[in-house]
Amino acid sequence: MATGTLTPERILEATEEMLRRHGAAKATVVDVARVLGVSHGTVYRHFRTKAELREAVTKRWLDRTSESLSGIVTGTEGPETKLRHWLTGLFAAKQHKAGDDPELFATYTVLAIENSGVVDRHIADLTGQLTAIVQEGVNRGEFTTPDPASTARAVFDATNRFHDPAYAPEWSEPDIEPAFTAVIDLVLRGLRR
Repeated sequence: MATGTLTPERILEATEEMLRRHGAAKATVVDVARVLGVSHGTVYRHFRTKAELREAVTKRWLDRTSESLSGIVTGTEGPETKLRHWLTGLFAAKQHKAGDDPELFATYTVLAIENSGVVDRHIADLTGQLTAIVQEGVNRGEFTTPDPASTARAVFDATNRFHDPAYAPEWSEPDIEPAFTAVIDLVLRGLRR
């Protein structure tokens, strides 16, 4: 039975629980409503369609990573340290999502494919964070690049193996950490003045 005010956040929490239990193919709005103790029509007052609800839950999941990294961007470390910590943080976040709850990770991978616009905005946010770090490095005379935004995107693409869900099976291999460090060292050497 529902307790308290029904908010979009409560609906998203219940949706995530249903996705964890049943996967993307079997979790329905009726299931979410049942868990919340409301009618499915009540859920639809907050999210007009099942697709809208799935998009919102996907965005919420991806935003957790962006938010966890944003503090690094605004921190007081130097740009090289920030960049290393940011890339390490992104890799660690993805490893944890894949390793801590593989069923939910697989479900969200399906939802991310369905909601490519949400994923595109997430990648834009991440590359925007990287751009801010690269720009700071340029401003401080530590990095050299004529176009920080393009360079940030190149860094993102160069480290793809360590954050793209397609590579998740590799993230638990014994040689992944040395491979990650080698790529980061190479990227940083390329950025230094």
